[in-house]
Formats: sequence, structure tokens, C-alpha cells
Amino acid sequence: QGNDVVVREIQEKVRVVWLGNRYGGFFAATQFLNKDSVVFSFGIGEDISFDTDLIKLTGCSIQGFDPTPKSIRWIEQNKANLPDTFYFHSYGIDVKNGNTVFYLPENENYISGSTMKKEQMKKQGISVPMKKFRSICESLKKDYIDVVKMDIEGSEYSVIPDILSSGIKVKQILIEFHHRFFDDGFEKNKNIISLLNRSGYKIFAVSDSLEEVSFINLNY
Repeated sequence: QGNDVVVREIQEKVRVVWLGNRYGGFFAATQFLNKDSVVFSFGIGEDISFDTDLIKLTGCSIQGFDPTPKSIRWIEQNKANLPDTFYFHSYGIDVKNGNTVFYLPENENYISGSTMKKEQMKKQGISVPMKKFRSICESLKKDYIDVVKMDIEGSEYSVIPDILSSGIKVKQILIEFHHRFFDDGFEKNKNIISLLNRSGYKIFAVSDSLEEVSFINLNY
């Protein structure tokens, strides 16, 4: 079932650093990063602790993406305090370009919207702009991405195959898995990890919650 703990073996030994707070953080292999590294951060919410830690440590610039109205408002309100090298885009990542229906949480205190309609979501979706990975890379003129960080509320299962088939090299992929959203979540995770493995990605770190899993492709 979706809530089964997915056992994730470490497949590649590299030095790791936890970036961000306990709730919004990920492990990354920062020894491969510097100020020229290209980092895409999908799913910002109201928490850029991962992004600010990474910028502090490496001096890199980060492209952040989130189409959630609450997130866009938060970025607007906190503009003055954002790092100079954090660039925000008010659209999300999907498997096609164009507007898509996005569901927001019923509870006003929550922020994360999703293309998936789940319990605790408002019945009425809103329309938000989305782009395919390849289109995003083309519009930002990037053909090699050092890190893709992804906290996209269940859409990772459709988006990852699209990234892998985009023809664009990505060195590290840091994913928060939302298998708990699905009845067959355990299966979904197994399949996506197996696809990543076949594409040359190895797990190098797993968070204590077992939800944030970091992959690296040492061939890139």
C-alpha cells in the first residue's frame, strides 16, 4: 500500500550535506557544485531554506518554480530578503506545456497545491501555467543541469520519465516522494527508482523520513 515504508539502499557512496530545515530540506553532494552550477528547484511553497543554504555554501544561482498562488504571494512579499541569485518563475513543471488544472488544499493553513485531486483538496481546481522540462531548459538557455530538486506533490511519477527522455543531462536529482498519496505508491516508487537506475542514477542519500531521496549520475 501507499504507506508501506520503501526500503532504499544507498547505491553510491559520496559525501553528503543536508541543506535546508528539517521539513524542507534535502541531501546534496555539494562537492560537485560551485558558483557556476545550474540548479532548478521545483516546488517552493513558502520555504526556500534548501535554496538559501545551497547558495550560501556554493555561491550558485537557483531557478525556483512554483505556480501556487500562495507561493507566488509569499515570494512577492519577501522579495527584499531573497538571495540575489535566487530567480523565481511562477509556473510549474508538467509533461506538457500550457495551462493545467491545479487543486489547492481545503485547509487554508496548508500551501501545497497539486495536479492530483486528492482528499483534503478543494473540489474546484484553478488554472495554472506549466511547462515541460525541455521547454524550461530551452527558455532559460540551459543544456546541462547540475541539480534538479523536486517537491511537486505526487507529479514526480509522471515528470521524472519526461526529464529522463528530454535529452538534457542532469547530474543530481533530489526528489521528495509522495507515494503516500497513492494506493499503489509502493509500486510507483519501485518502478521510478528502477527507471532512474537504468538511466544511470544511483541513490546516494535518503532522509530520516525516507521521503527525500537523492540520486546522482556520475557519468555526467
